[in-house]
Amino acid sequence: MIAALHHVQLAVPTGSEPALRAFYGGVLGMAEVPKPPELAARGGCWFRSGGCELHLGVEADFRPARKAHPALVVPDLDALAARLAEAGVEPLWDGAFPGYRRFHAHDPVGNRLEFLQPAP
Repeated sequence: MIAALHHVQLAVPTGSEPALRAFYGGVLGMAEVPKPPELAARGGCWFRSGGCELHLGVEADFRPARKAHPALVVPDLDALAARLAEAGVEPLWDGAFPGYRRFHAHDPVGNRLEFLQPAP
C-alpha cells in the first residue's frame, strides 16, 4: 500500500539550473535540497517546501510538460499570484476544480505547475 508521495520529478534542459534556482528557490521560496554526489553529476536540482519535494532532472531531448504537472497547495493563492506576476510569470486562473481556487503557471523552462488553495 502507498503511504505517501515522496517527490515529483520534472524534466529540464541542460544548463537551466540558475533560472530554476531563481524561480523555485527565489520566487516560490522553496529550499534547495543537496543531491547525492552520484546524482549531482547528472545536473538538475531538487527543492523542498513543507511536505512537497520537486526533483528537476536534466533530460537531453527536453520537452516541457504542458499537460502533466504537480499540483501544489498554498496557504495564500492571491499573494502567490501577485508574486509570480511581479516576476513576469502569468497566473492562468481556472475555476473548474470544485472546493478549490486555483491557477496554472509555467516555470522558466515551460513546465506546467498548478497552485491550489481550499475554497472558503
